[in-house]
Amino acid sequence: MKSLDLGCGKNPKNPFNADILYGIDVRDDVDQNVKKADLVIEPIPFENDYFDFVTAFDVIEHIPRIIYAPFRIYPFINLMNEIHRVLKTGGKFLSHTPAYPYSEAFRDPTHVNIITNETFPLYFDDQNKLGSMYGFNGSFQIETQYWNGPHLISILIKS
Repeated sequence: MKSLDLGCGKNPKNPFNADILYGIDVRDDVDQNVKKADLVIEPIPFENDYFDFVTAFDVIEHIPRIIYAPFRIYPFINLMNEIHRVLKTGGKFLSHTPAYPYSEAFRDPTHVNIITNETFPLYFDDQNKLGSMYGFNGSFQIETQYWNGPHLISILIKS
């Protein structure tokens, strides 16, 4: 079992107890199993269907919803496509992020992507698929969503 932790710093998290753990961060001082990538503008540097798990602890709120560079792109949609791409079918994505209506979602000036309890079920699930109008081409089942203080914990399964 392999897991990838996005925005991990020097210490990738492993909540699913995978046998092999990788990470991605923007830092220059990354170790052997942590690759450097700016997920706002770069793809996840791993092959398709590689991971059983992908995790993102306090990361996706830093990924802009839209930028012009010089043309309009949707970095959050692109990241969700990348997460879907690197997950095996049946693989799980865990998001742990401060979310609306809690002030922690807005407090940090680098939080540019405000998540709600409706974001994943409406835009990235296998039922509503509203993200497809912005280029999301995957499909997730929502396994669970719950609150842990101001953090919304979401677990999605690649369909």
